Amino acid sequence: MVENNNFQMAIDLLCCHLGISEDEAREQLGISDKSDVDIHIMETQSALMGLSDDK
Repeated sequence: MVENNNFQMAIDLLCCHLGISEDEAREQLGISDKSDVDIHIMETQSALMGLSDDK
């Protein structure tokens, strides 16, 4: 997750100049793999969003 912030400008440049998606740009830069921590954070955020939608 921290790596994505460091590479955001490169990702944006690849997307704009080559017309590729953000996921493809990450693959080109070799940062497409999400760590177990990132996946856990996304699952937790999704669960919390589900709780707030039930009100």
